[in-house]
Amino acid sequence: MFKEVNTGEANKLINSLKKFMILDVRTSEEFSEGHLKNAVNIDIFGLNFRHELNKLDKSMVYIVHCRSGQRSYDAVQIMKELGFTNIFHMCDGMLGWEGNGLPIMQ
Repeated sequence: MFKEVNTGEANKLINSLKKFMILDVRTSEEFSEGHLKNAVNIDIFGLNFRHELNKLDKSMVYIVHCRSGQRSYDAVQIMKELGFTNIFHMCDGMLGWEGNGLPIMQ
């Protein structure tokens, strides 16, 4: 399953799902400036991006995001190629998250 969600829908998922992973595909520098609580950072531009993804449980639910939605869209395409089956793409990214006043961790 793959579904595009906005930040409001992503926030509802985060508050209702029991087992999931928030995957932040921005650079480590961007991540350190602020990120979603409990997010895991795997930089889509990193040389080992596919290798790092392959270490993850492909059957888990993932909420994937970046800054604005483009890199995370590309990451989702790669994840689908690798056999991930439960992906929610937060299409408005951190810009949408911050724009809606939702909490950010430093």
